[in-house]
Amino acid sequence: MSELKKIREKRNLTQEELAEKSGISVRTIQRIEAGTTPKGYTLKTLAESLEVSENDLLTSETIKEEIVIDEVIDTTEENHSLFNSGLIKIINLSSLPFAWLPIANFLLPLLIMFFTKEKSPIVKQIISLQIFLAIISPIIFMLIALLKLGSVSVMITMIVLVLTNVYIILRNAYEIDKKKSLRYKLNFSFI
Repeated sequence: MSELKKIREKRNLTQEELAEKSGISVRTIQRIEAGTTPKGYTLKTLAESLEVSENDLLTSETIKEEIVIDEVIDTTEENHSLFNSGLIKIINLSSLPFAWLPIANFLLPLLIMFFTKEKSPIVKQIISLQIFLAIISPIIFMLIALLKLGSVSVMITMIVLVLTNVYIILRNAYEIDKKKSLRYKLNFSFI
């Protein structure tokens, strides 16, 4: 119920009587009581006619705005609570034990995703990145081996590939914790 209607009824006035007393049309009073905010001359005249302050006629609108603002804040807090950063970090870090074996580095995160039913875009992106690394690492390793640059270069390539994957996993874990996003991600998804 609008403040105007509350005050008018408290004074035992009909809409017609208020219109006659204030000089404001009945239709305008009906619109204000239906939810239109009075402004300028209309607001001032109604306040004087009812012997209340202009703010008294607007109080209901202010309360509604505060309620809407509170609801927006609550909604954003719910969205943050829906982001399960602990589980997402576990899924990301579960690639670490198999970082040295590119073919298996995405299997454990994939299993955790299916068992926990955590299928958020960020989890899909984590697994897609590990699948991409599982595809690209053996290709790079084989190219170095086929170039016959020696066993030392093959060993260094293998170590660099593993350390790169470990760095990507750890850096993404840090970003998940701080910014709730990934530092390294693909522009596409395998899942």
